[in-house]
Amino acid sequence: MQSTNTTYGDAGAAPITSPQSGARNINARDGHVSPGDIAVGVVIGRASEYFDFFVYAIASVLVFPAVFFPFADRLQGTLYSFAIFSLAYIARPIGTLVFMAIQRHFSREVKLTISLFMLGTATVAISSLPTYGRWGEWSIIALAVLRFAQGAALGGSWDGLPSLLALNAPEGKRGWYAMLGQLGAPVGFIIAAGIFAYMMSQLSQDDFLVWGWRFPFFVAFAINVVALFARLRLVSTHEYVHLLDEHQLDAVPAREVFGKQWTTIALGALAALASYALFHLVTVFPLSWIQLYDTRSVADFLVVQIWGAGVAILGVLASGLIADRFGRRNTLGTLAILIAIFSFFVPTLIDGGVSGQNTFILLGFLLLGLSYGQAAGAVTSNFLPQYRYTGAAFTSDLAWLVGAAFAPLVALGLAANFGLGYVSLYLLSGAVGSLAALSLNRALEIRN
Repeated sequence: MQSTNTTYGDAGAAPITSPQSGARNINARDGHVSPGDIAVGVVIGRASEYFDFFVYAIASVLVFPAVFFPFADRLQGTLYSFAIFSLAYIARPIGTLVFMAIQRHFSREVKLTISLFMLGTATVAISSLPTYGRWGEWSIIALAVLRFAQGAALGGSWDGLPSLLALNAPEGKRGWYAMLGQLGAPVGFIIAAGIFAYMMSQLSQDDFLVWGWRFPFFVAFAINVVALFARLRLVSTHEYVHLLDEHQLDAVPAREVFGKQWTTIALGALAALASYALFHLVTVFPLSWIQLYDTRSVADFLVVQIWGAGVAILGVLASGLIADRFGRRNTLGTLAILIAIFSFFVPTLIDGGVSGQNTFILLGFLLLGLSYGQAAGAVTSNFLPQYRYTGAAFTSDLAWLVGAAFAPLVALGLAANFGLGYVSLYLLSGAVGSLAALSLNRALEIRN
């Protein structure tokens, strides 16, 4: 069959064949990208994104209520801060939709460059925002706009590497390779929490609230630049694009994906609901509770959370071995049951003084690592090949939106007004949702 040649991206890129554009029809030279090479790109990319995420999350507890909502009491200011925090998750699927169109019309490299530049710009702009005392309500509006931009940029930063890693993994090791990208979460938290803990321990409260909190946002921008070049170095290679061609990991219109496989997207988002609900209940929520209702040093509590994140790393690593041994569906289901059991002890542990709180953090982070290690890409193989790339992106976006977006806001609001027992019910509902989705999605068991 005769076809015409065009170029992919720019004049220096490898030729592809028409009539369809994108990686699907690449005529690249034979090459090889090992799963280890892909894993490096995944870990670097996700760690940088999670660092951005946790810098903002920690600041939304320790800084923004005082800097942007000084007119409200501490509880109300924190709830306002958490409301703006959730905007990023609302914006994420919108960003995915817009940037997928950019990828279809230009290239994956263009999309990734624009989205990460947008993420870095929004992050550093937050660090430069005037306070409410100087700008009044405009400072809050600017914070909300920049937070929305962060979320849209995160939606656009989807590069297909996690899906490619899981699909290109050696037989019998898909669980191990699927968990590698999830290491970015505890690594990003450790770096972000470590910087904030250091700044709080070295600065007076006034200095920290005036200028100290801004420093981690500048660090996030620098890390984004490094991560951008590291990811572009991989995704722009002919071998990488050739792998995308083999697995048909290319962007397709969202309406087509949702029209054909909306049930796969919905079940995929709900399957990891317990993990995503727990995510903020051991990171953001307890930090806000200590800040508002405990006399314990926040900097010291951050150190305990850093140790918890270290435990989570071990949990993520163990999840890969467990999933390969017992299956991903069984692993996610068992962890959902354990999270449900853990939910009943939330009030006792958080109200149990230093020892109880430390137990809550360490045990919660362990369960988070074990469950979150297999939460991403759990249904990647359930998508038809041509819908896999876009479907996995929207599944991730909706999992964050449904499971994590409003968790700090809802948990703190319920706990402050009705008691910590309602936080247990909130976490329990997430575990029940996961078990229900897993029971319906038996394809996970078949296609591990």
